[in-house]
Amino acid sequence: MHFYPWKSVITIPCVSHVLSLRHFTKHFECAKSHTFRRTRFHSDTHTDVSVSTTTSCFKSLSSTQQNQIHLYVDTLLQWNQKMNLTATKEADEVMERHIEDSLAILPPIRTCYNLQSNEQISLIDVGSGAGLPGLVLAIACPDWRVTLLESINKRCVFLEHVVTVTGLTNVKVVRGRAESCGHDVMYREKFDVAIARAVAEMRVLAEYCLPLVRIGGLFVAAKGHDPKEEVENAENAVRMLGGSILQISPVDSHSPYGQRTTVICRKDHSTPQKYPREAGTPSKLPL
Repeated sequence: MHFYPWKSVITIPCVSHVLSLRHFTKHFECAKSHTFRRTRFHSDTHTDVSVSTTTSCFKSLSSTQQNQIHLYVDTLLQWNQKMNLTATKEADEVMERHIEDSLAILPPIRTCYNLQSNEQISLIDVGSGAGLPGLVLAIACPDWRVTLLESINKRCVFLEHVVTVTGLTNVKVVRGRAESCGHDVMYREKFDVAIARAVAEMRVLAEYCLPLVRIGGLFVAAKGHDPKEEVENAENAVRMLGGSILQISPVDSHSPYGQRTTVICRKDHSTPQKYPREAGTPSKLPL
């Protein structure tokens, strides 16, 4: 799948192997001997792993990248005056609540995927909304090919505007629903990583995201401080959709909302063709 700088929004028509968390450690030890296509994971990854803070992530960005972040925040707040993009109204709060939360996702992705510096991967941000975390990750990782999937046209217009303002060339904006993309040959099982933040509960996210992930890739869900019950409820859905829970990483976002959690699932085998179900069904009738 090739990505190029786009000047217009691409529109598409609107149209799992895991054990209980109590036995996850035993399962993962057994899984060490399995071979997954293009698998890149550390074999000693533990279910519950602490990662470095987002403050150091932001400081490690180049001056150009930091300037792009500030341009994005300024543009977000300007457009937020005429359309509902975020409830956050101040730049400092956006940096604390949204930018740091987005950057906090990077360390666990890099650890689980065993990524080297400047290494290319393809990532799709499902339900991108205002571009969080997809745009932030695209700025922080210019070698990544990032697709922002958003169903609402006016938000897509905003995302394209931000891409132009920040000068990003590694971002593609797609207007459409995850349920449709999941059956489109251009997108189905084409991404190394599918990520979602503040979109839906884990059972629903799994059906949105896992069909888009290639075998051996990652589905990443950014969650609150204690998603244990939500993750346990999603075990069956993740398994049915071809995945398994790889890691639950507490991350210190330094936001007013305290500790956050990144839940990472691995795509072990192909998602059955009947998933995702038709638009609206995953949220109304979660697996």
